[in-house]
Amino acid sequence: MELCFATNNLHKLAEIQDLMGAEFRLLTLEDIGCFEDIPETQPTIAANSHQKAEYIWEHFGANAFADDTGLEVYALDNEPGVYSARYAGPQRDANDNIEHLWHRLAETGKTLPSPARFVTIITLVHRGKYYQFEGIMEGSIIAKKRGTNGFGYDPVFLPLGHSRTFAEMSREEKGQLSHRAKAFEKLVEFLKQSPLE
Repeated sequence: MELCFATNNLHKLAEIQDLMGAEFRLLTLEDIGCFEDIPETQPTIAANSHQKAEYIWEHFGANAFADDTGLEVYALDNEPGVYSARYAGPQRDANDNIEHLWHRLAETGKTLPSPARFVTIITLVHRGKYYQFEGIMEGSIIAKKRGTNGFGYDPVFLPLGHSRTFAEMSREEKGQLSHRAKAFEKLVEFLKQSPLE
């Protein structure tokens, strides 16, 4: 089955192709002729995910799925949430975002590590019908960056029950337990159990 994955993030694309397996062929945005920025203007992770999938269906007529992920830090009333990628500004710089996160936590007087979770919502659109799948990974934000793999907040996110950050894990290791992996496992299970015509 061919599906467009609505992202320009090559790290995500590689992770998800590993998870999806050979029976699914992922098309990139470039493959379907989409070169514009897909809007992400909704106030929640779920709504952003739906907006991106809907954009692909309505503008390109392609069966597609889109994900949106947010880091939710409990001490900050679930910030940065839907604004995770641009928490420190429109430059979307991971290092800036981490520094801003530490600054915000310091303002609250909370000590690190600080409990947090990653949430991923995937929206699948197939012939105009929409389906959503959620994945959650509990953990904590630590006070020092560790590791060089992954992206985003991975160097400061310590998954619950593990002694290494996401950035200290290989792509394969992270792919077995991450929030994104959990959501995509639900998507793949749905696709295999409910074959779409």
